[in-house]
Amino acid sequence: MTMKTLSLLVVDDDPVIRLLLCQRLTKDNHMVSAVDKGQDALGLLRGDAQFDALITDLVLPDMDGIAVLEVAKSLRPTIEALVITGHASVDSAVEAMKKGAVDYLTKPINFDELSLRLDHIAIRQGLAKDARDILLAKEVTEQEAASTIQALEMRVSELQDALTAAAAILRDGGRDQEDKISQALAILNRT
Repeated sequence: MTMKTLSLLVVDDDPVIRLLLCQRLTKDNHMVSAVDKGQDALGLLRGDAQFDALITDLVLPDMDGIAVLEVAKSLRPTIEALVITGHASVDSAVEAMKKGAVDYLTKPINFDELSLRLDHIAIRQGLAKDARDILLAKEVTEQEAASTIQALEMRVSELQDALTAAAAILRDGGRDQEDKISQALAILNRT
């Protein structure tokens, strides 16, 4: 069982594999959308639906799975991508990773291995979210601290002005002592 529910987009032209993926991933509590063509997947990615991960076959009837991966990453840079294929080669695996895939699985699919890979995606996304939350909290704290410091600086300036004015009144030799004290206290009480 995976750690976090992920929203997954599955692209595979083989109806049996697509059905098996949907059943297993749904059983693991993931939200799954599945299509059989790359263009259909790109249409969903261009829409409002949000996906945590893309699972795409390497060979599709209308376009190459690497092309789906490449466009998906350009549309949604944070989407994680897994490439699956029955035609595995080192070159295709390297190409998939260069284009942004986080993993590469061969058919027949080992569903325990797939669940483990999805767990890793969920962990990475959780860590990325935590990092974003920490940065946001830091920015808010810095903004509040700057605002507090500015308010304190203004208050200190007001108090210094009041003290300067009160001191000037108290030093005035031409006034009555009680009058000077009364005026100085009045200035200080207003601040």
